[in-house]
Amino acid sequence: MAMSSSLVSARCQLFNSFHRCVLSSKAYGLKYSSTSIGYTSLTNRTQADNALAERNLCIDHNCSVSETISPSSENREVRVRFAPSPTGFLHLGGLRTALYNYIFAKKYGGSFILRLEDTDQSRLVQGAGEAIEDMLEWAGIPPDESPRRGGPAGPYQQSKRLELYTQAALHLVDTGHAYYCFCSTQRLELLKKEALRSGQTPRYDNRCGHLRAEQVQEKLSRGGPRVIRFRLESGVESFQDLVFGRTQHEVAQVEGDPVVLKADGFPTYHLANVVDDHHMGVSHVLRGSEWLISTSKHLLLYGALGWQPPAFGHLPLLLNPDGSKLSKRQGDIFIQSFRQAGVLPQALLDITTHCGSGFGTNRIGRKMVDLISEFNPSKITTHSALLELEKLPEFNRIHLQQRIEDEEHRDSLVKELQERIEKAYAKEIQDTGVLHENYITRILHLRKGHISSLKELVSPSYAYLWVRPSVSHQQVAAVTAEARHISSLVLRLIEGQGEELSVDELNKDLKTLAKSTRTTKYREVMKLLRLALSGLQQGPSVAEMMVSLGHTEVIHRLTKLHLLSQTN
Repeated sequence: MAMSSSLVSARCQLFNSFHRCVLSSKAYGLKYSSTSIGYTSLTNRTQADNALAERNLCIDHNCSVSETISPSSENREVRVRFAPSPTGFLHLGGLRTALYNYIFAKKYGGSFILRLEDTDQSRLVQGAGEAIEDMLEWAGIPPDESPRRGGPAGPYQQSKRLELYTQAALHLVDTGHAYYCFCSTQRLELLKKEALRSGQTPRYDNRCGHLRAEQVQEKLSRGGPRVIRFRLESGVESFQDLVFGRTQHEVAQVEGDPVVLKADGFPTYHLANVVDDHHMGVSHVLRGSEWLISTSKHLLLYGALGWQPPAFGHLPLLLNPDGSKLSKRQGDIFIQSFRQAGVLPQALLDITTHCGSGFGTNRIGRKMVDLISEFNPSKITTHSALLELEKLPEFNRIHLQQRIEDEEHRDSLVKELQERIEKAYAKEIQDTGVLHENYITRILHLRKGHISSLKELVSPSYAYLWVRPSVSHQQVAAVTAEARHISSLVLRLIEGQGEELSVDELNKDLKTLAKSTRTTKYREVMKLLRLALSGLQQGPSVAEMMVSLGHTEVIHRLTKLHLLSQTN
């Protein structure tokens, strides 16, 4: 389509305030300017685009999903993306979406992309983008391409891709699929109020879409704010969603023409995600079901731009057990909060997939390799997933036990526990041997299956493992007057046990010892020993405490008890 030099100049002036005008005479036709950046362009489709053009779209939801997602040729490349807005920090809903994209990519030998949708500049949170990528890496689902890692389709922040959106928007105008809108904020607000007063859903009346060419030219020449709106068409074709099956939404009947490029030069979500998914070669879009109703609009954009759309799959929402939506206001749904609470990343991933389907059977304890191998998109249900966070401690207990048994992961647990001990008891530790790798490893093995997080091991209940208790003569005397005699008997017992203590043997021998005292009940003997070993009235069994502390430390603490019981 021919374009006058004056109109090209006017358009350059329109967008010059926020980036350089990259348009040339070649940009106004069926092709974009050669300066287009990104993974692909309209004239050079990616391998993923070419393969997608040949894919078999199922005509009903009962067909094999593998026909839609499995590579059909050597040219096929699976590329998926997680595209959060850095207007806050990563929460459970976002982590779940990222996880499903990650395991989908890894199952089919593809790439997982992190793209930051930071076009809403007024709501950006400083450092949120970096924190999101930090949490993905902590969770064990690092992106293959991202703002931090780079890649062939960068930049991976929308605020750095404005030229692409401008090119696409102006191309839509040139081909008649979009138009300039000059309506003031006041007029739009009046339309909204009138619709609400009439009991109707507010929608734009498409007024500027009927302006004649000379009217548009005259308004452009006067300057002033303007946006670009996309013309919605009736008779939208249905599409096959990987989760919800055959779907169709007549968007033109329920809403007005949407803004795709704002007056400040930034795109709206609808244009930006279509442009980016195309230029990044995204083959499959897996996102929350809240976007299902917008997909028909996005498909219209793909058609208007002459691009092959990706396959779409919409994940059911993650809800609280009472059916309410997860809210950032809850505070405890942010991934950083779980990390600080000692929750293991694999436990967090496990519980989000456990409630969200996508697997033939539900079981606790899936590792990443299991999630990838067992994942089946056709098993994702359409009903909302209820997240039962009260079960998280059990998930964490099982995954903590697995990591303790795995030598590769156990080393990181030892290091983390060392750091927690030093932070909690740095000024109270009397024997630095408690920080030794061998001692901590033994404690982890002894307590596996009994604790839900490493944080528990530095709680007051387990302080005796790292700090020698402070016990007074009065405390000892309050338990029994036979403390000296009992401590003497137990010391001889432990000295005769050898270096390797056994819970079963100790339990049997301690019961026999208690009976031999005759004047002291078994319960009082255990209470005295627990006090001497831990300073606690309640806690793990005395035999377990002894095995945990080890032969040498038990003798040290019992000797102190023996000396204390002699004090007048």
